[in-house]
This record gives sequence, structure tokens and C-alpha cells, in this order.
Amino acid sequence: MKVLKKYAWFLLAILLDLGLHTVDSGKGVVAVQTSFNYLLEMLMFIPPIMVLVGLLDVWVPRHIVEKNVGKGAGLKGILISILVGSAAAGPLYAGFPVADAMLKKGCRLANAVIFLCTWATIKIPMIMMEVRFVGWKFALVRLALTLPSIIITGYLVEWFVEKNRQPEPTSKEAAMKA
Repeated sequence: MKVLKKYAWFLLAILLDLGLHTVDSGKGVVAVQTSFNYLLEMLMFIPPIMVLVGLLDVWVPRHIVEKNVGKGAGLKGILISILVGSAAAGPLYAGFPVADAMLKKGCRLANAVIFLCTWATIKIPMIMMEVRFVGWKFALVRLALTLPSIIITGYLVEWFVEKNRQPEPTSKEAAMKA
């Protein structure tokens, strides 16, 4: 039962693909191929990301992360989060393990959210493509609107999470529940 719960979404996707195949075999084949291609793509990205996360965990001391993107980092933390997020490569789902490792090392939640939002919306190659196809003016206006939105989102998420965080039980309360 535990395994089924853990892989429920994956199993649901397989069932939906099979259901679609019974209704319309042509679309079912396309759905299965698309699902398989996404699975292969994830399998190509996840191992290198896990190596990167492992290296981050081993090579970067906690005090460095806390100093540069932790609670007291201020504007410097925001800028570092934006720069690292915009230089990142790969799909957004690859950024979540990196953000998790940063949080475990003492990164401020707002800066982790800023990092992820930047990864999703402001990659350097994406900006270059934007400039090429729609021009500098559009790219600069989009950046001018996107950056403040990202920063505000980071701080709103942090505020919301901290506001709704349940206090951790004391050792006495934990012993009573066990």
C-alpha cells in the first residue's frame, strides 16, 4: 500500500495513457510515447543534478550559504539568487533538489523561491532568444516587470509559510504522542 501511495501519480498517468489508448489508439500511442520521452528526459537530468547537489552538500560550508543567501544577506542574497538562477541550465524540476540543498545549508526561504522563479523565467539563453525575436525593448520591459514580481513572490511565500508554520512540539509533547 505504501508503494502504491508513493507512486500514485505515476500509476495514474499510466492508467490514463492506457485508457486513452482504448478510446483512441492513435492518441494513446502518442500519449505513451510522450510520457516515455519525458521519463527519459528526467532520467538524463536527475543523476547530474543529484551529483551537483551532493557536491554542494560536501564542498560548500553552511556558513558560506548563510552569509550569502541566508536571513541576514539582504540585497546581496537576492542578487546572488537571481544570478545563480539565471545562469542555471535544464528544466525547472532540476532546480528543486538544488533549492532543497540550499535550504538545508541555511538559505533563506525567500531567496530559494527567488532562485527557483528566476530559473523558471529568466535564463540568460532565453533572454538572448527574446532579444533576437522580439527586440531589446520587449526583453527589458519583461525583465523590469518580472524581477520585482519574483522578489515579491519570494518574500510573500516566506511570509505565508512562516505565518502558517506549526510550532515544533517540545520533547515532552513528542514523548506523549509516541
